[in-house]
Amino acid sequence: MPKVLITTVPFGDKNRYPLDLLEENNIDYVINPLGKKLTEDELAGMVDDFDVIVAGTEPITDKVMERASNLKMISRVGIGLDSVDLLAAEKRNIAVSYTPDAPSPAVAELTMGLMYSLLRHVHVSNIQLHRGEWHRYFGKRLVNCKIGLVGIGRIGSKVLRHLSGLGCTDILYNDINVQLEGDFAEMARFAEKEEIYREADIISLHVPLTAQTKNMITTTEIETMNKDAILINTSRGGIINEKDLYEALKKNRLASASIDVFEHEPYSGDLANLDNCLMTAHMGSMSIDCRTQMEIEATEEAVRFLMENRQESAVPDEEYEVQRQGL
Repeated sequence: MPKVLITTVPFGDKNRYPLDLLEENNIDYVINPLGKKLTEDELAGMVDDFDVIVAGTEPITDKVMERASNLKMISRVGIGLDSVDLLAAEKRNIAVSYTPDAPSPAVAELTMGLMYSLLRHVHVSNIQLHRGEWHRYFGKRLVNCKIGLVGIGRIGSKVLRHLSGLGCTDILYNDINVQLEGDFAEMARFAEKEEIYREADIISLHVPLTAQTKNMITTTEIETMNKDAILINTSRGGIINEKDLYEALKKNRLASASIDVFEHEPYSGDLANLDNCLMTAHMGSMSIDCRTQMEIEATEEAVRFLMENRQESAVPDEEYEVQRQGL
């Protein structure tokens, strides 16, 4: 009987179909017994006899794969691949799949919600009222802001559509691969990242974590931003240098920031001490429909691989090339 280790939690909480699918195909499974994001050592200690990992964002490294003598496939619940050593998997003939489209609508909507909250100081007012403090804040309307999107792929393009539908007309974007065409070209204009940092009232990041984007935002970049600017990261931890962001927010060098993703999760650090930093626990994809779709797609791919030895959502060659070139 094939065995599947489900490392991402929660799993199957809102819809049991992925678990039913495994059971119907006589596939044994174990859901992460620690109920939290696993460290490299924790994962390495439990992978020895599993054929497939249905994975979250825990580090699936060469060390982990070395301990996984039966591992034939990694089916990633989500889109980010920075946690998977694709080259180590390739070396061991371990197939890798992901669910790139399923989380996008939920992440885009959370991004919009964070923009509104930061602009109107909702998070700060909530904190203060819980302390018994009453203060009414002036804020800005979204349509009056210049908005910069760094990354305009699956998620960034959806954020752009939301913004355009709300009547926002002053939108800048930057992407190394995309030049907007058709309707999109009328919604926003291309700008270098430096212009976005310098000019935008809201800067929202939608890029993968690679060697090229790690620490993309440091003190150097923050110093060029408007002091009233808002910075949002719903993409990957490590893109913003958290220590530099803390110092900037502490000194009011930036108005505020919202961070959904952190270099080390669960997060424990100085940003938690700042009212002008709105933090969420990597919840971008955590709408019921999108999370369920991610789990279903990843499980269907695992079953397809085990039962039919084929993939429909294999990670494309260019993702391997990114890691191969250290980008």
